Amino acid sequence: MALPVLRSNSTPERWDPFREIEDLYTQMGHWMDSTFGRSDQSTAGWAPLADVSETDDAYLVEVELPGVKREDVSIELSGQDLVVAGELKEQEREGTLRHRTRRTGRFSYRVRLAEAVDADAVSATLNDGVLRIRVPKSEAVKPRRIAITEG
Repeated sequence: MALPVLRSNSTPERWDPFREIEDLYTQMGHWMDSTFGRSDQSTAGWAPLADVSETDDAYLVEVELPGVKREDVSIELSGQDLVVAGELKEQEREGTLRHRTRRTGRFSYRVRLAEAVDADAVSATLNDGVLRIRVPKSEAVKPRRIAITEG
């Protein structure tokens, strides 16, 4: 069986593999949003990349926030739950934006710390696009060296 050949006077549109990937990404985003009940990506927000490490006396949390101003970030500690939230505001641009891969809008990062912490001694700095948070452990959970006596 032969397939029909379509002939046209117009020139065919050039195939753009990057356009195909972008369309696929958009379709998958819509599928994920409908599956998990998110209706609008701008209200759902995004989660920045972060590292959490633990020392004997504290938790150290580093969150990547390039381009975010200190006044646009909030840090809350409730029990063992640490929440970093804020907004990366879109820059005003001239001309037409042709392609965007950087995220803007509301963001939120949440982590549950494994042990009791000292909420009054938490400190945070924002430098070179990295938010560093030090959450000291409670005195009750810090390791103690026990001396062995004779007897």
